[in-house]
Amino acid sequence: MSQALYRKYRSRSLDEVLGQDHVTNILRRALEQGKIAHAYLLTGPRGVGKTSVARILAHEINQLPYDEEASHLDIIEIDAASNNGVDDIRALREKAQVAPVSAPKKIYIIDEVHMLSKPAFNALLKTLEEPPAHVVFILATTDADKLPATILSRVQQFFFRPIPVDIMARQLMTIAEKEGFTIEADAARLIAERSRGGFRDGISMLDQLSALASADKPLSASDVAQYLGLSATETLENLLELYQQHDAPEALNLLGELEQAGTDPVVLSHQLLSLLRARLHQRPELITLVKQLIEVDRHPHPDLKLLTIFMDNGEQTADTSPELISPLIASPKTTAKPPATISKSPVEAPESPAATPEAPAPAAQPAENSPKTIPKQEQTNNSADKTASDTAPAGSQPASDNPVNSATDIDWDKVIALAKEQSFAIATLLQHCSWQLDGNTLTLYAGNAFAKKKLDNAKNRPLIATIVQQVAGTELDIVTIGQKAPPKDAELAKIAELMGGGEEVNLEELS
Repeated sequence: MSQALYRKYRSRSLDEVLGQDHVTNILRRALEQGKIAHAYLLTGPRGVGKTSVARILAHEINQLPYDEEASHLDIIEIDAASNNGVDDIRALREKAQVAPVSAPKKIYIIDEVHMLSKPAFNALLKTLEEPPAHVVFILATTDADKLPATILSRVQQFFFRPIPVDIMARQLMTIAEKEGFTIEADAARLIAERSRGGFRDGISMLDQLSALASADKPLSASDVAQYLGLSATETLENLLELYQQHDAPEALNLLGELEQAGTDPVVLSHQLLSLLRARLHQRPELITLVKQLIEVDRHPHPDLKLLTIFMDNGEQTADTSPELISPLIASPKTTAKPPATISKSPVEAPESPAATPEAPAPAAQPAENSPKTIPKQEQTNNSADKTASDTAPAGSQPASDNPVNSATDIDWDKVIALAKEQSFAIATLLQHCSWQLDGNTLTLYAGNAFAKKKLDNAKNRPLIATIVQQVAGTELDIVTIGQKAPPKDAELAKIAELMGGGEEVNLEELS
């Protein structure tokens, strides 16, 4: 049985450890000066050399040749994942009191130390506080945050980093050469990128893919991409181009094709991130896409998360594009308003001739119940309210502070229909709203705080105002309330307030 490549090419000296010079330089100098600590903690991601350095350090301290196949009585390795109880640590404490057999130090390597239980940590703490002179502890973990602060304060901590892509790619090509096959530089880099800084993962991938290569046929990037389920660079470029063009339908079609081909959404997001990282300094506006893609692999449904990223991008453009909003209504600043006319409501008022500049209003007080027109030249902000109150027919009340432009009613079905043309999400929100028109103020009862927040969204609010203005024929003040509409009946409203809220139901409509 052949030996796995990651074991065959494990580092056997500090000089062979790659990508961790900031750790090996300090340890090498300390060994040369004879400064041996009683406890070390090696932390960092998986597969970057923590266990290898722990074994090398143990042999260097005892001045023993490092042979992975050989074992030594004074170097004891413990897997904390399977020996994490307090009894295991108590047994370790008792054995630690015994002097080493033949080496200067008795060294305990505890791998995955964060797996120890709390009682086990307490039992280990006493030994770390007052260790025997002949004992050295080397702890290794991928999750140092789970260690108690009392442990961390009693060890020398060394932080291992992910292996840089260039270093790993060169090492993969060296290993391939030693194994009698060749690998293209692009293929080696692709494996290194997919390994995400883990040497062990990268060498394991190379070991699996080596069956596809030979002395006369190098391992190509296409071989690696097919094995890893990676998408072609051209496909990634097309997807980014569709995102920048806000072409959500075509982007979704392309994502659907990739899904049918078996592409992993997490792998696809990582590929896009790698591509974006290289060009982010040229296209800083893509930072939003980067932030969204980072969340894909942490989402419980990464495929849906990836779809919504491109759907939301298209919807945002559809909601705010001037080309889509302009057909609804012109900008309020440029909309021409009709001449101001004060009259009775359409039900009560008789027909009256339209006001014209050639027929100014008479100076004398008009007869009762006769409508009066105000010349355009006399309309001012300061006199509008007074003129309206002086000339209004007896017994009538102004509909609002600006009765000329106020809407008497709104065709809510038309509001919903226009909203559906722009944004289905906004249309759904408006369908669940109750509304009330009071003069120039339209009150929307959203029903809950979440729906109110959506209505008040900086993207949704302008579009809602535009649609309402188109249907009502005038600009209205829109107020949103995060509750259901109160009952119309005053007595029912008081009862609902006492009962903590409620909703009026028309029993005739339900029957």
